[in-house]
Amino acid sequence: MISAKVVAAVVIPLVWNNILLPRPRWGLRGRTVAHAAFATGYSLALGGRPRWGSARGARYGLAAAAVVSSGYVVALTVPAVRDLLAVFADRGRTVGDPVVALDDAVLAESPTGAAVQADAESEVVDPIERVTVHIPIGTVYSEELIFRATLDPLLDNTFGARVGPLASAAVFGLWHIHPARVAGDNVPATIAFTTLGGLLFGLLSRHANSVTAPALLHFALNAGGVIVPLVAERRAAVGRL
Repeated sequence: MISAKVVAAVVIPLVWNNILLPRPRWGLRGRTVAHAAFATGYSLALGGRPRWGSARGARYGLAAAAVVSSGYVVALTVPAVRDLLAVFADRGRTVGDPVVALDDAVLAESPTGAAVQADAESEVVDPIERVTVHIPIGTVYSEELIFRATLDPLLDNTFGARVGPLASAAVFGLWHIHPARVAGDNVPATIAFTTLGGLLFGLLSRHANSVTAPALLHFALNAGGVIVPLVAERRAAVGRL
């Protein structure tokens, strides 16, 4: 019998990220604060165990982050890959921001509806601010505290060591439905990709017995995803001179 606590632990984050958080016109900074506050309250209420200060977690996390960073560096040395990465540079300067909920019928009737929707759902963000504030706090801290520190142990205890990690990773994938829509990404592909990411982060967290390990890997992946395309774009521009 699945307890009400476990059901709530699964449903509440999905409702928060896909329904509640997008409604207010908070912008990226407001959402970062809201995410961190929600994650902290969620973890405290459900007995999360992050173990941020674990030396073992730091070692595993730094090693994993080093592998990712090395991969990014190698990618920048391959012209074809570098040119492909440069296409995504604008993602480091803008971020999906569901600050305006526009009625589909209104958009359909408006000849400029698509443009209005695009403007309503994007905001310019300083890449440095994004890498130093929004990714570590709004994404890494919040998601690792919610999923690896809190939901993973709950679902492991409920479903066992085999099914629990799969269930938690699936919830992590579903967490990304609305962000994928706003970004214009393929939703099923995003769910599949982030579910695999959740499995990897969960495996690292369980092995290190600390969320510090997946947090460092998570940060390296996301920060690199902002920085590397911008570097690739600049190098491509220099090459055309």
